[in-house]
Order: sequence, then C-alpha cells, then structure tokens
Amino acid sequence: MQQGNVTLVGAGPGDPELLTLKAVKALQQADVVLIDDLVNPAILAHAPASARVIEVGKRGGCKSTPQEFIERLMIAEAQAGQRVVRLKGGDPYLFGRGGEERAHLMAQGVTVEVVPGISSGLAAPASIGVPLTHRRWSQGAVFVTGHGKDAASEPNWTALAQSRLTLVIYMGVARCAQIQAGLLAGGMAPDTPVAIVQSASRSDQRQLLSTVGALPAALQASGLGSPSIIVIGDVVRCADQWELEEVVTLMNCSNAN
Repeated sequence: MQQGNVTLVGAGPGDPELLTLKAVKALQQADVVLIDDLVNPAILAHAPASARVIEVGKRGGCKSTPQEFIERLMIAEAQAGQRVVRLKGGDPYLFGRGGEERAHLMAQGVTVEVVPGISSGLAAPASIGVPLTHRRWSQGAVFVTGHGKDAASEPNWTALAQSRLTLVIYMGVARCAQIQAGLLAGGMAPDTPVAIVQSASRSDQRQLLSTVGALPAALQASGLGSPSIIVIGDVVRCADQWELEEVVTLMNCSNAN
C-alpha cells in the first residue's frame, strides 16, 4: 500500500488561471480532494476523474463543517494510503487555519506539504489598480481579520489607524461600523480612501470606492457582502476609477478577469 499524505493547497482567490503550477501538480496526483466553500469548483478540472471530492464548506458567519471532523477525515484518509489534497481558498497560511491543520496532522504522524496560494488580500486591490505599498503613500501593509476569535483578540483599530500603513481587512463587512469607529477614534481622517472588493478575480466581481467616514452607509447602499476584502489607505487613490471628489462610486465588474 502506498504511503498516504496530505497537501494543503492554496486555491487562490477564484480565477482558475491564478492557480500555481505546483497546486495543479498536487491536484493531478490526488486520490481525495477536500474542497472549501470559497474555492472555485472549476479548479477541480485538474483532479483525476477517479478522485473523490468531498465538500467541507467553511465560510465565516455561515454554517460550516466542524474543523475537528475535517482533521479526522484527513488523518483517516492519509493513514489509509490516500494522497489527500485540502483545497483552501486563497493561501492556507493567511486566515486559512493552515498552521493549525499542519500541526495537528504532523502530531498524528501524517506527512504534510503546504502549497502557497494567491490570497484575496493581494488579488482584490490588484484587480482595481491599487498597490498595497507606494513610495508616496505607504511603506507597508497590514493584513488583519475584521473580528477576533474573542473579545481579547479583537484587532487594536486605534493602533492600526496610527500606523499609517495600508490596512487589508478580511471578514470585515459585518463589522464595518465598529471598524470605522475604532479607526476614527485612533485619529484616522474621515476622508481616508477605502475600497471594498467582493469575489475578487471572479467573473462576478464587484467593488465599491468610498471613504472611512462614509463606509457603513456606502457599504449598505451598495449591497456588497461576503466574501469581500476591505482596503483602507491613501494607496486606494491609485484605483482605476478613483474620483478625488468625495463621491461614492459603485462599479459592477462583469469582466473582472
């Protein structure tokens, strides 16, 4: 019997063409594929027809397959000699719980490899012409979740506001009012530019350009929801359709690719 293993594969933000060559190779060799809810199903075209595909949907704020069940399933399949691919949206190590999964699998003696993927936090701003760093406006970027595991791990929005770095916020749509309040309390100017990109790199991508001061109202009026990335900082002025006037612009991007 062949020795089983698990490969944690970053499936990227959605566009199948953003999949890495190493990810494609891992899929081509898979016996079992565990696919997350945010992964574009078109990516499964790289897997053998004989591969078993198991949906283990995981999306913030929605009913999800328990993490413990997913880990037990990967261990059981690997110990049975199967080559398991765990397809995760974006990058496994950026808000993807890849670190937890790798540690748990290794503790059970399972061989694990991690294949990085393009995170939506990179793809979303790039899709509308926004660089995360810019010599004129920002010398760094911070990737942060919109909510902590508990109150004690809530992001320090005051400190982030004072950092003057580009903020790339995952899972922040539902808490945009609290995020806005924290940033303004930290001294961030209300006219600081904001971009929100939903379903980055997919054919149904939509985006909103606004400001911190107008963020909750603009987001509600736009109808945008999850999965979305929020980018805050002066680099948003580089957006392809940024208007210097304080005008909220909603763009339906039917040809995002």
